[in-house]
Amino acid sequence: MNQYSVTSSNVVKEKASELGFHKVGIAAVDRVDTTEAQRLQAWIELGYHADMEWMANPKRQDIRLVMPEARSLVCVALNYYTPHQRPEGEEYAKISRYGWGRDYHKVMHKKLKQLAVWLESLGEGVLARYYADTGPVQDKVLAQLAGIGWIAKNGNVITREYGSWVFLGEVLTNLELESDRPHTEHCGSCTRCLQACPTGAITQPFVVDANRCIAYHTIENRAKELPETVIPNLQGWVAGCDICQDVCPWNQRFANTTDIEEFQPNPGNIAPKLLELAQISDQEWDKRFPASALRRIKPEMLRRNALANLDASRRNNDPESNYF
Repeated sequence: MNQYSVTSSNVVKEKASELGFHKVGIAAVDRVDTTEAQRLQAWIELGYHADMEWMANPKRQDIRLVMPEARSLVCVALNYYTPHQRPEGEEYAKISRYGWGRDYHKVMHKKLKQLAVWLESLGEGVLARYYADTGPVQDKVLAQLAGIGWIAKNGNVITREYGSWVFLGEVLTNLELESDRPHTEHCGSCTRCLQACPTGAITQPFVVDANRCIAYHTIENRAKELPETVIPNLQGWVAGCDICQDVCPWNQRFANTTDIEEFQPNPGNIAPKLLELAQISDQEWDKRFPASALRRIKPEMLRRNALANLDASRRNNDPESNYF
């Protein structure tokens, strides 16, 4: 144990729970397996990261490059599920549940900052650095290592208590804390997510090709037009895609309504009309998505996504037509 072994893992977990985190687990930095770095590199070499060049950051393959002094990882999860359901009908646009409420980065960062400040107050020289889908760290790998849940065949982390409807975060610290056991994998022989993906983005269990993923194309793809291979399969999605999560038995059985009020959906995010979003102005976009994770999807992208869905619907009804 080093000079910063001044507190117990249980005390840290109690503090994280007090701050409102639904799950917390701890892993030692020296238990981060190089195998995961090799898997990430192989995935990148296949080009499955598409245009997400930040995935190739060397720090993502070695947590010590992020914070050389780090000895422990405090991993946390927040449940964001609400029971609201999208209406049926081709006229409606679909927005992923993660973007229904307040920007999860803001919610997570506020709690993570409180946890990091508290850790640093435990003793002189204690360091803490936090991330929530914002830094060069493999959140899902670390969450599994810390016992939060397991990486599923669709690439999401599934927890026993909340399914995969969770946001992940972590605090790196130079404190030496007792580690939890890594979580075991419980997808079994189920392949519902692979079968349900309309673009075949889950090329094999546990491997997702972003080039085929609807979530990637609606959120990250900055091109003027979406690929012709994706447009016919959009099924109304304009911001992310929940198909592989919606069909997951763990989500269907164990989804629990969150107690975090900020994750309750903005009514306009549950049942927007495609035609409305296809014509949304920059000013309307700015007013409609305040403090929202959906602001990553710029107005021109949202219009593009909605128009692509309308185009796909038109083609389905009139195969001879390719344009409005």
